[in-house]
Amino acid sequence: MAHGGNDNGVMYHTGLRESDLKGARYAILPGDPFRVPKIAALADSSEELTWSREYRSELATISGEPVLVISHGIGGPSTAIAVEELYQIGIRNFIRIGTSGGMQMDVKAGDVVVINAAIRAEGTSREYLPIEFPAVADLDITVALRDAAKELAPDSYHVGIAQCKDSYFGQHSPERMPVSYDLLNKWQAWIRGGALVSEMESAALFTVCSSLHCKAGAVMLCVWNQEREAAGLPQDTEHDTELAIRVAIEGVRRLIESGADRN
Repeated sequence: MAHGGNDNGVMYHTGLRESDLKGARYAILPGDPFRVPKIAALADSSEELTWSREYRSELATISGEPVLVISHGIGGPSTAIAVEELYQIGIRNFIRIGTSGGMQMDVKAGDVVVINAAIRAEGTSREYLPIEFPAVADLDITVALRDAAKELAPDSYHVGIAQCKDSYFGQHSPERMPVSYDLLNKWQAWIRGGALVSEMESAALFTVCSSLHCKAGAVMLCVWNQEREAAGLPQDTEHDTELAIRVAIEGVRRLIESGADRN
């Protein structure tokens, strides 16, 4: 019996077994379960699999290969569980697609951000590797996502570092927290260091994948930028993730067709 699975090989949290994947080695991971069918609908074909807790899954086809699409919920713990269970049943390449808040003035609502590394300001990754170990995306996946973004969003994409935290409200209402002194000072440090966006899963994703010796990458939609708002700059809010989804699918297509997973 695999760790986390029952005697029939069904993973405890995701409800998936190896045979469900039909040999898939790639997974696209949104946080929101309702984003799963939107992603699968833009693939070449798809079929529904399971919906267990926050883990909703469909098996898509991209360039003739099966690709799992599965949600992982919010935050590092549920993301780590998804990666651990999917790894046990054959997934070796993890591409997260999600939403984020802009931190640099030139990262605007609606922009696409390919994450190449993450600040480990969360707790899950610390139970895998010491804090000195970097949370870094796989180079092949990052380049594929970068090239896809360059083609699909030539004037509105960025590549860089994400700040990854555990507390959504610690970011958006830091002044009311007893540790506001720490949150506010570090937020400014992340900005001064060049962090592009803030989100909640990439550090765990990258670190867990490093510990398992598999590959991961991530592409984000910038929903809103609180720094632009505070500076009185033009500011919109964008929740439509279709462009980021298309970047993720095109990135996976490029990886499959290049044979990067077999190198």
